[in-house]
Amino acid sequence: MALPFETMSDADTLSFDLPKVRGRYQYDVLLKSLTWFSVGGPASILFKPKDLDDLIFFLKSNTLPIFTLGAGSNIIIRDGGIRGITLRLIGDFSQIVVKDHIVEVGAGCLDRTLALTCQSHGLSGLEFFISIPGTIGGALAMNAGAYGVETKDRLLWAEAVTPNGEIHRLSADEMGFGYRKCSVPKDWIFTKAAFYTTQAPQEEIQRRMQDILERRQETQPVKGRTGGSTFKNPENDSAWKLIDEAGCRGLMQGDAVISEKHCNFMMNLGNASAKDLEDLGDKVRQRVLETSGVTLDWEILRVGEYY
Repeated sequence: MALPFETMSDADTLSFDLPKVRGRYQYDVLLKSLTWFSVGGPASILFKPKDLDDLIFFLKSNTLPIFTLGAGSNIIIRDGGIRGITLRLIGDFSQIVVKDHIVEVGAGCLDRTLALTCQSHGLSGLEFFISIPGTIGGALAMNAGAYGVETKDRLLWAEAVTPNGEIHRLSADEMGFGYRKCSVPKDWIFTKAAFYTTQAPQEEIQRRMQDILERRQETQPVKGRTGGSTFKNPENDSAWKLIDEAGCRGLMQGDAVISEKHCNFMMNLGNASAKDLEDLGDKVRQRVLETSGVTLDWEILRVGEYY
């Protein structure tokens, strides 16, 4: 069983005798280049397994804490970086297999890539993924959704590996989905999923995706260094509305700013640190609490060590 992050020092991590895998270890890798916000300190060890067997072999002998990093889109990695193992599922974990109306996809596949692949096969139902800047693994973990459709609505099953290397296949009901969450243990690693689709003309699917992208471009700062929605919508309310009413549109902390275009989005104007972004988010939460009595919950994941 992996140790918790808080028990590890950098020296402990780097001196650990790692399993002899077929994948690749990299040491002291700066993570800012792997995140949409372009912030974050180094990963003590970045591990890219060759395939599922390689991952399972690693897990069965590993005792270091593990954090799985997807597309780096909905996350703030703190300036001190991540101790232990930062896991990235690429290569074999990004494959897509179409079986009639069932689409099996690796957890490392980009949501956008899945949407485009389905369109090329005339398969409808996953168009919403075109607007979600993440991986399928992340979509499973947080029940990602957009424009009235969520991951749970089209999921047939998902596969995950436990810290001990055991594979579990979970039905959509067994995932325990809720708003931007699932009930699968946080230390399980999603590796694969299957979605059901329906047949439709490719041109019709393309029109739907184009409509989604145009709506997104009209309302969100898609060309900036951002991380998607910052806070979850409170029940029966909208986070952006509460933020706007609290006077936070355009609010800044260093080079971090609340978007003028959509105030539930933070942006890095160029030189913001992770601390700038996190402090700005906390400042917004405090102002919203003071003006409306509502405590906003972060949707963006914040991980890693402070300086």
